[in-house]
Amino acid sequence: MTAARLPETLWFTRCPVPTATGVAADRGWLAAEFAPDGIAVRSLQDADPGADRAAHYTHDLPGLFREGGNVPALWARSRGQDTRLVGLTWIEERQAVLVAPGSPVRDAGALRGLRLAVPRHDVPIDFWRAMALRGFEGALASAGLGLGDARLVDVPAAGHTGQWAAELDALRRGEVDAVYVKGALAVESARRAGAEVAVELDALPDPAHRVNNGTPRPLTVHQDLLDRHPDLVARFLAVLLRAADWAAGEPAEVARILGAETGAGAEGVAGAYRDGTHRTLHPDLSDPRLDLLARQEAALRAHGFLPEAVGIRAWADPEPLRRAHRILADTPSPSHAPVA
Repeated sequence: MTAARLPETLWFTRCPVPTATGVAADRGWLAAEFAPDGIAVRSLQDADPGADRAAHYTHDLPGLFREGGNVPALWARSRGQDTRLVGLTWIEERQAVLVAPGSPVRDAGALRGLRLAVPRHDVPIDFWRAMALRGFEGALASAGLGLGDARLVDVPAAGHTGQWAAELDALRRGEVDAVYVKGALAVESARRAGAEVAVELDALPDPAHRVNNGTPRPLTVHQDLLDRHPDLVARFLAVLLRAADWAAGEPAEVARILGAETGAGAEGVAGAYRDGTHRTLHPDLSDPRLDLLARQEAALRAHGFLPEAVGIRAWADPEPLRRAHRILADTPSPSHAPVA
């Protein structure tokens, strides 16, 4: 049998959040791994203007590795895209419910009857809306309540620039009582808006109440790439595992990389990611993470974001990560001296 021709380019894409992909890209290790094969490794975010950046959501590129939010990943699979789930991370990325200055609301139970901002973006998969619904759902569930115990207020995002800008404007105008936010830029946005924290979702003891777009965060590849070049997939994952190992001992460097990835300042990064985040970048396909992703899938389907059900365990393929661990165990640790 003739071996499949090597691809000219491997693509990767990641969300502006803590990922082993982002660390490996920053250090230049992905490009270094495949250069001897004559394979270029390129970031979808840094591609030429004519590149199909929508592939970050649709996963239309067969040679693409994606480490990002689970809403687009599940949506793409639900629409029939032949992707496979090869890893999951769980990284606490600050999730909070904000209220207006002076509001007495300081716990999840006090959200009963309040007007909750639910943004609406004109995009094929409105993951912002999904995040808000799931964030409020988790907060309310922690107090034994559901979305039906509050009032959901649609907030059109058109005409606003910046994450959560539409919702925070609605909060400032008194049109809503609470806004869901997430991540490093949320910390800075909340400070600028003078909003106050009513519920810290990260402080909720049950991880099921913190399940959202980034928790757990999937790593996906296309089945075509797995079928044609399983060795390339395993090697790519091995670089990510090596990057996660390195990150575990480099908190300051990881903070720097996060600042570049998120576009947030030091205050935003420090406020969004708890101590120890640099030690949590390793992907796995453990049963607890798969179970939490299954919860997310069921909720997204119930809210109408997924056209068809996604069987999480059928979607997951643990073999590439197993092979990556074997590669790592059999390969002497490189110095990683050159940095792109």
